Amino acid sequence: MKKKFNFKKLYLALIILFFYLPIIYVVFFSFNESRSLTSFTGFSLRWYEKMFKSRSMMESVYYSLLIAILATVISTIVGTIASIGLSKSNRVIKEIVTQVNNLPMLNPDIVTAIGLMLFFTTLQIPTGFGTLLVAHIVFCIPYVMLSINPKLRQLDDNIAEAALDLGCTPFQALTKVIIPQIKEGIISGALVAFTMSFDDFVISYFTTGPGINNISTYVYSTSKRINPSINSLSTLIVLAVTLVLIIVNFAPMLKQRKERHHHHEQVF
Repeated sequence: MKKKFNFKKLYLALIILFFYLPIIYVVFFSFNESRSLTSFTGFSLRWYEKMFKSRSMMESVYYSLLIAILATVISTIVGTIASIGLSKSNRVIKEIVTQVNNLPMLNPDIVTAIGLMLFFTTLQIPTGFGTLLVAHIVFCIPYVMLSINPKLRQLDDNIAEAALDLGCTPFQALTKVIIPQIKEGIISGALVAFTMSFDDFVISYFTTGPGINNISTYVYSTSKRINPSINSLSTLIVLAVTLVLIIVNFAPMLKQRKERHHHHEQVF
C-alpha cells in the first residue's frame, strides 16, 4: 500500500528552512578564511579576532547590553507598579490607561520613532545615550504591563486585604504577597522588554546621537561594505540566545524533578 504524500510535513520543513537556513548560513561563513560571503575557502577564526579588536563594534555591543539592561530594569519596575495600581483603579480609568498603553504596540515603529525624535527636538534635548535610554523605556513599559495584567486579573482581590489584616504593612503586602503571585508575568515581561530593546533598530536610529550606536544601528552603518566580522558577532548572539532558551526551558524541568525527588525521599 502506497503512503500518501504528507504536505503538512513538507510545509513544516519549508517553514523551518525559511527561518533557520539564513542563520546557519551566517554561522557557517563566520568561520570563512576569506571575505567572501558566497565561497568558503577554508576554516579560520580571523573574523572573531578582528571583531574583538574592533573598538567600534565592541562599543556597540556594550551600548546594546547597557541600554537593554537599564531599560529592562526600569520598565519592569515602572510597569509592575503601574499595573498593580491600575488593577485597583475604577473601570473608566483602567480602560483609558489600557488603550493608551496599547498605542506604542499598535503603532508602527517608524511612527513612534518620529514622534520621540520630534519630542526631543522640540524640547531641544541633545540626542545621545539619555534620549536612547528614555526611548527604549517608553516602548518597553507597555510590553511589561501586557505580560503582568493577565496575572493580576487572576489574583484574588482579597489577598492584599487579608495580608493587611494579619499585620503586614502596605509595602510588605506588595513585596511578600502580591509580587510573588505575579512573578511569572513580571519575568515574562522583563524578558520581552530585554528582547525588544536589544533587537530594536528603527526607534534607536531616530533617537540616538553621534558616537552612540547599538548593534543594530552599527550593522546598518556598515551594511554598504562587506564586513565578515558582522557574521561573527551574529553567531555569538545566536549562541547566547540559544543558551538562554535552553536554560529557561530546562531549569523549571530540573526544579520539578528535584522537588519530586525530595518529596519521594520524605515519603519513604
